[in-house]
Amino acid sequence: MIKVLENPFYYLENFHQVVTWISERYDDLLTTEERAFLTAFPTLPQASRALFVRMVMRKGTLFRASKLVYAEIGSTHEAARPLAELGLIEEDPPLSLDELFDLLQKPEIVKVFQLAPHVKHLRKAEQLEALREQFDGEHRFSGWYANSGDHAYRNRTQELCDRLRLIFFGNYHQDWTDFVLSDLGIYQYEKVEFSPAARGFRSRRDIDDFLALHACHERFADGEEPAAVIADLPPCAADNEWLRSRRAKLLFAIAQHVEKLGDWSAAHALYADCDYPGARARAIRVLEKNEQPREAFELLQTALLAPESEAERQQLLRMAPRLARKLGHAKPAPVTLAQAERIDLNLPPPAEANYVEFVVRDHLHRDDAPVYYVENSLINSLFGLLCWDAVFSPIPGAFFHPYHRGPADLHSADFQRRRAAQFQHALAQLDDGDYRITIRANYAAKYGIQSPFLYWEAIDEALLDLALDCIPPLHLKRAFERILLDIKANRSGFPDLIQFWPAERRYNMIEVKGPGDRLQDNQLRWIEYCAAHQMPISVCYLQWAA
Repeated sequence: MIKVLENPFYYLENFHQVVTWISERYDDLLTTEERAFLTAFPTLPQASRALFVRMVMRKGTLFRASKLVYAEIGSTHEAARPLAELGLIEEDPPLSLDELFDLLQKPEIVKVFQLAPHVKHLRKAEQLEALREQFDGEHRFSGWYANSGDHAYRNRTQELCDRLRLIFFGNYHQDWTDFVLSDLGIYQYEKVEFSPAARGFRSRRDIDDFLALHACHERFADGEEPAAVIADLPPCAADNEWLRSRRAKLLFAIAQHVEKLGDWSAAHALYADCDYPGARARAIRVLEKNEQPREAFELLQTALLAPESEAERQQLLRMAPRLARKLGHAKPAPVTLAQAERIDLNLPPPAEANYVEFVVRDHLHRDDAPVYYVENSLINSLFGLLCWDAVFSPIPGAFFHPYHRGPADLHSADFQRRRAAQFQHALAQLDDGDYRITIRANYAAKYGIQSPFLYWEAIDEALLDLALDCIPPLHLKRAFERILLDIKANRSGFPDLIQFWPAERRYNMIEVKGPGDRLQDNQLRWIEYCAAHQMPISVCYLQWAA
């Protein structure tokens, strides 16, 4: 860890890694501007390159030299000169009053504008409003603040660098800190072999569509009119399921917003045009709200013939009796669902505030029957350890840079199908007993490496041993099969607690509900599934004793 930061230019090396990676793998997709930057940047002096990367990694595009002081760079102004000559930054840029206020401290504002006593004691935002009418134009920093002894710079290529970051990571939620956290050993990533041709974007259209979707998302988040945002949504290539899914997710969010506004017709039109999970059920509900029960019932009947998921089926069965009643139809036959065992506890309130799950855990715990709070961590982790090789298979398009927490197509509809042979091999070990060896070996070899299924902080060897000794392999197989049916939906909803009886090699999963709490839909689905497959599961209802 220390050796990494002994190199004062570690962040520059990371940036060069991105530059080299993109040059080698994406050259045919780049614009003239992007290609020119990638060619010119490595030719700059080291101090200039380092200063530029420091700017890129910081928030905003305006900086003062006095705030960019780094020992390894030396004179900030000297390092900035080659960047300005190349046009990457602008020295002494024109600034609006608002931009100037972002750069100055309050005492400097008082000095620059010679504020009157009744103004200089105001808050900075109030000072800005007081000066706005007098100063509505732009001036260079040196014009605003003569004899400051400082310099100001504007990064003119932040947007370009953000595009390069997008091309490298394939998303906007990862940034330059991922490199640093990896260098420090805080994040560890699985080393996946992928060909030089492996990349997240296959065409320039993919990149442009992503940028357009991101811009629409930001506009919607900022409160722009939905109709204007929808008009600019790119159609996205038919063969790019990942981008189409992102578009559908945004369209679904906009439809929800329109529904909350009470515009039933507009909301229905958006839901009907959206294939994001849950959109069809919302379309039915909006038709019902719009006093169109017949149309809603017809769409519900069609949906029941082929539900998109367990979640949709659950919602449809909940709406069916109400719609049938509105239309005067016979009440649908109730669907009998497998039920969990019920535990009722009446306990004194804890002396100090505590979660109800921990109260029940401590009450049920015995030396010969320990209870653990695991929720989603245990079964997911066991799945991740057994199926590690399948999850991290070098499938084309799944991995395209060294900082993947999991495959890029994790939530795609064909995730399991594209790795069918690998998952079949992994789950077959639950039939022949080899699963114990694989899980323990991966726990030892992969500990701490990022995975979408592993909760390293929640499992230790003692818990792992109890789980492998007490949970039958058939039960693990049933749980893992359900996770694979719908990874996004079925990674959550597991019971809060698990109790083991090591001497009897058995276990029980326990969902805890405190006073006034009720089971959530994803919890109900897991409870029904486990009960139907004879996997021991209980719901504990806790009441506080008077």
